[in-house]
Amino acid sequence: MAKKTPEVPASSLADIAFMLLIFFLVTTTMDVDSGLERRLPQWVDPDQIDETPQINERNIFVVLVNRNNDLLVEGEYINIDELRDRAKEFMANPTNAENLPEKEPKEIAYFGETMVTKGVISLRNDLDTRYGTYLAVQNELVAAINELRDELAREHFGKPYDELEEDQQSAIRDIYPQKISEAEPKGKNVGGN
Repeated sequence: MAKKTPEVPASSLADIAFMLLIFFLVTTTMDVDSGLERRLPQWVDPDQIDETPQINERNIFVVLVNRNNDLLVEGEYINIDELRDRAKEFMANPTNAENLPEKEPKEIAYFGETMVTKGVISLRNDLDTRYGTYLAVQNELVAAINELRDELAREHFGKPYDELEEDQQSAIRDIYPQKISEAEPKGKNVGGN
């Protein structure tokens, strides 16, 4: 009689493999991509465009980022933590200063006739700019507009912007539109250095 080789019980092998799979899924870290939430403008047929409107120099807030990740705003080097306040002052133009954007009267729901800025933020960066710096600049510019909207919502409606009804938010967006124009990155160093 031949001696039988003992068998290894394999019935729970699938359970063990499944538990190992779950363990590795739970303990593995995933990189979260950061990006920008943007709504792209509608495509317009170039043949249908009459001509590009001319924008007054004082209505453009120029932000440049060079290959060394230096920030040049309106011809002056600044730190990124100063950018939000500078952008807010530009877009709000509270004193109607001559060096800040012009304002035009518009009829806005909930506000009546209101002076609205003609300001546009122009951003240009170098091709060698670090993506993290580019995102940080974008975030500061968007945060400046969001803070202006929130301040106006609290002042006029007594609650934060994100708690307002859609038509109230729309009225505030009409007063503080998000006009950020991004120029195509330059191959050579933008803003010197």
